[in-house]
Amino acid sequence: MRILLVEDDLKTADYVRQGFEEAGHVCDVIANGADGLFQATCETYDVIVADRMLPKLGGLAMVKALRAAGNRTPVIFLTSVAGVDDRVEGLESGGDDYLVKPFAFTELAARVAALARRPVLVPEQTRLKVHDLELDLIRRRVTRAGREISLLPREFALLETLMRAQGRVLTRTMLLEKVWNFQFDPETSVIETHISRLRAKIDKPFDTPLLHTVRNTGYRIDGPR
Repeated sequence: MRILLVEDDLKTADYVRQGFEEAGHVCDVIANGADGLFQATCETYDVIVADRMLPKLGGLAMVKALRAAGNRTPVIFLTSVAGVDDRVEGLESGGDDYLVKPFAFTELAARVAALARRPVLVPEQTRLKVHDLELDLIRRRVTRAGREISLLPREFALLETLMRAQGRVLTRTMLLEKVWNFQFDPETSVIETHISRLRAKIDKPFDTPLLHTVRNTGYRIDGPR
């Protein structure tokens, strides 16, 4: 496991670093929040252990900046700031755990291991884009080259499925399962009809076709090559 320790107290930093290294982990130590933020964005770590009271940039501000930049590395605050409101503030700033000094290294190691096992949550994508075609999943809005396109619900679902698989061919079976929730082929022209309607709306009024038929295979959406 690779751990980043952001701690300005040299005695504490040395104690924690030695404990992690004896357990077979790599532990990089940074003594201020500004350099800690830079290190965390330049390198990949399994867990970050950070004090709250840091020179140059406080621990809360450092973690908020990491989260704003899309960095989801688990963070545990290791600090002497012990009030309930302080703990809540630490967690609300983007921290995943909070351990108050003085502490037992065995507890810190156990908490770090638990954080490292936790799956990193990736924010759900709310906008899809292929070339100049954009789909807004929140507002249920489709535009191409800035021009709004009106789609029926099933057309929207079909376009979303194709755009999520940008560049890959989706077969009839795949589209029937994902868009119509069919576990069998009804042997109708439902897919061809919807593809034709979709192409008329997102391709025909524009110079560059994005929706492609792959003969005897299926369909794909892709930008110009």
